[in-house]
Amino acid sequence: MPTSAAPDEGVVAGVGAARSDVVAVALERDGLVVTGSDAATFVQGQVSADVSSLAVGDSTWSLLLEPQGKVAAWLRITRTADAELFVDVDAGWGETTLARLRRFLLRVDVVVEPVRRRGLALVGPRAADVADGASGAELSLAVDRRGLAGVDLFGPVDGPAPEPPEGVQRVGPEVLEVLRIEQGWPVMGRELDASTIPAEAGAWLIDTSVSFTKGCYTGQELVARVHHRGDNVPRHLRGLVIDGAVLPSPGAPVIAEGVERGAVTSAVVSPTLGGVPVALAMVHRRVELGVDVEVDGATARVVDLPFVAPPPPNL
Repeated sequence: MPTSAAPDEGVVAGVGAARSDVVAVALERDGLVVTGSDAATFVQGQVSADVSSLAVGDSTWSLLLEPQGKVAAWLRITRTADAELFVDVDAGWGETTLARLRRFLLRVDVVVEPVRRRGLALVGPRAADVADGASGAELSLAVDRRGLAGVDLFGPVDGPAPEPPEGVQRVGPEVLEVLRIEQGWPVMGRELDASTIPAEAGAWLIDTSVSFTKGCYTGQELVARVHHRGDNVPRHLRGLVIDGAVLPSPGAPVIAEGVERGAVTSAVVSPTLGGVPVALAMVHRRVELGVDVEVDGATARVVDLPFVAPPPPNL
């Protein structure tokens, strides 16, 4: 059911601080650790990114695919030692990722185990400037959420979460969710799932997560074929700007010219866009940018992502 789009004052303030300064928010991610003399070689053959080029302390976003090329998980891989990798994935997707990796463990010196590392996200243009002031962080990973700068901090295994630097405002997870949607940043179980062809999430995700020079990996054939055919896929992840005060519910059909052409995956009121409701939706490729569609009885304009453009580079 759709809900009334009423902005929360605390969320509005938190989003504004993240856009102009920096905020701290608890980061919920599931973790895995991959160890053994064959750890890097094994993961290199399972994911879309070039893991072999990572130095200790470096990280990369990557896709973990099923053999037919659909998404099993979108995750981040950090090399924490020569023979050790830390993998973090959206909360609730650790078990699926663990099972998918273990399925291909054949005659290799590799152990894949779940691990608990509590996290803290610093979000905003000053995140990198203040990150060194945080306490209790064993890993500090820069992240660019499609133009929104940040640093993700992880504490020790089975230990407490890092503490934010002095003077940095703490905000609730709902602030990070609003920022995520404003930036068109997909998550597993909403925008990405086992039905998703990677390129449907956008060319930026392919650029961020895929190496076309690394060699073979599981699921590579579909990714390469779609890429060489101009990313022509059945659906695209798009933004919807809703006309009115209706916040569509996840799963709400997207109707174009009387025909169901997609579904809403996430929706929020956008403080950055002046309090208008916005949504992410997977829509059919025939639905062009700029057209009006119907969602939960309201009119919506189909737009490209992110909703909030990256700031111009400093000249």
